[in-house]
Amino acid sequence: MIRLTTDKTFAPAQLERLFLSVGWSSGQYPDKLVVAMANSHSVISAWDGDQLVGLINVLSDGIMTAYIHYLLVMPEYQGQGLGRRLLSQVLEQYQDFARKVLIAYNAEVGFYQHLGFVAHGDKTPMFVTQLTT
Repeated sequence: MIRLTTDKTFAPAQLERLFLSVGWSSGQYPDKLVVAMANSHSVISAWDGDQLVGLINVLSDGIMTAYIHYLLVMPEYQGQGLGRRLLSQVLEQYQDFARKVLIAYNAEVGFYQHLGFVAHGDKTPMFVTQLTT
């Protein structure tokens, strides 16, 4: 049984393992990820026993805009509705916010569209980053 929690406290190795399992280069900075999670407006994590298997975090101004920054599910737990469960909880938590935003990789756009997100052709995500994924 997968348990969800809103605790923002993680060991660096837990975050490193999760992020690298999906090939995200931010997993190379586990100490920074610990701080990033602690500073997030909200975090919901998924646990199988004592193993971190999924996570979603939100950056927000607290009233108008919620930016969903990370949504990760370990590959062996994908396809079981866990990502949908995490995202649904965030959308419920921020239901009164005027704007809920995320940047989806092209391969994942369909997943987010099924949950109500709409791609806008007149907007382009832009970055200054050292990360590749």
